[in-house]
Amino acid sequence: MNNRLYGNLIFELSRPGRRAYSLPKNEFGNYELPAEQRREKDAELPECDELTVVRHYTNLSNNNFGVNNGFYPLGSCTMKYNPVINEEMAALTSFSALHPLQPAYTCQGALQLYYEMQKALSALTGLKEFTLNPFAGAHGELTGLMVIRAYHQSRGDLKRTKVIVPDSAHGTNPASAAVCGLEIVEVKSTANGVVDVNDLRGLLDDTIAAVMMTNPNTLGLFEREIPEIQRLVHECGGLMYYDGANLNPMLGACRPGDMGFDVMHINLHKTFSTPHGGGGPGSGPVGVREGLENLLPVPKVAKEADGTYRIVTTDDSNIHVGEFFGNFAVMMRAYSYILTLGREHVRMVGPLATLAANYIKESLRDDYELPIPTVCKHEFVFDGLKDKSTGVTTMDVAKRLLDYGYHAPTIYFPLLFHEAMMIEPTENESVETLDAFIDVMHKIAEESRTNPEIVKTAPHNTPTGRVDDVLAAKQPILTWKQEQGQA
Repeated sequence: MNNRLYGNLIFELSRPGRRAYSLPKNEFGNYELPAEQRREKDAELPECDELTVVRHYTNLSNNNFGVNNGFYPLGSCTMKYNPVINEEMAALTSFSALHPLQPAYTCQGALQLYYEMQKALSALTGLKEFTLNPFAGAHGELTGLMVIRAYHQSRGDLKRTKVIVPDSAHGTNPASAAVCGLEIVEVKSTANGVVDVNDLRGLLDDTIAAVMMTNPNTLGLFEREIPEIQRLVHECGGLMYYDGANLNPMLGACRPGDMGFDVMHINLHKTFSTPHGGGGPGSGPVGVREGLENLLPVPKVAKEADGTYRIVTTDDSNIHVGEFFGNFAVMMRAYSYILTLGREHVRMVGPLATLAANYIKESLRDDYELPIPTVCKHEFVFDGLKDKSTGVTTMDVAKRLLDYGYHAPTIYFPLLFHEAMMIEPTENESVETLDAFIDVMHKIAEESRTNPEIVKTAPHNTPTGRVDDVLAAKQPILTWKQEQGQA
């Protein structure tokens, strides 16, 4: 590989007159575009030969990292393995070539898939009915809060304008509540990392619309006080909202509906395997308990007595979050994933993810500070290295991991710990993969003690070294301009 060319932009590789294509002879004549449709000057496009173009974009693709490359310690929260069979199903032209305005009788298979996906999610979560319309987890949160608001308004209970959110919650929780026009009230966590029920009691009154909770929470801890919490919230007239971002370890273990939650969203693109790195695609289905079904947005898919499927476009909620049926290709991948596992194997997802997380946690706790030394679920949080005297930070460890071919885990979140490092494997990883990651983490801890500078100045083996994060955020270079006299 020519390292001199490796990090160049395609514009920097450009040379006047070079082409990577050959067009057939023009047999149609020349026609002038109207002046108002023409550029004032030629487009500044790169001019490269085919081999340069192929090498450039192949090298760029090799810089991408995902679960197809290696172990991804951010796990189901950010990138869970997407089996190839899912992609094959999503690529079937019988589905991918459909138009959203086709009559229902011409796309019965797609409507059946949508309907059966709703039923599968209901069975997995213990809730009555789902809408698959929201396009992302945060979109699902907003939809669920709109349902909750509509519920209280339908009862004339207009004072309920506050949502209680734990201090360990995902940032989208308070953001979604604010977008929905609700006021956010924070409930504290105990020293053990779970919701402080005593603090919650003092916050509950007739202005509370709902409590938003993630279980297990952002620290990877199961909220054992859920029965008491849901009793208190329901007694005060509020509803329980389940943030489904951490549903992965619950599969096969317990269901939100059985825990007393009234409304929830699911991140199909997390728990049910479809890829969403880099901001998309996503899907955030919203489920509700019995009695709230009529508040879900339209369109919906209903099954007739004769076995055919129809599109329902009227409802009682006046909630509208999307013109069509959400991100259908994501649903297809998730549906394929569910069918591939089947009832018996989907029960293994949560327990295996939990086993993998605890295996890594216990293997590394001698080198990394474990602020809450208890059994976790799918993820856990270290508070940096145990030996703080070296001056090596969580950021340094994350950068050094890149030298060993690993993507870094989530760092500096949750905000409960100063040097937070959240590690989340999934059920898919083999013990050999986990052992290799554990060995590297131990090696970095040893380097921090014996040669801290090599960690503090990492990465060393990547195309770009350590950047100035503050400068990159405040003065990002988003465009390229040709230098004077440059070819």
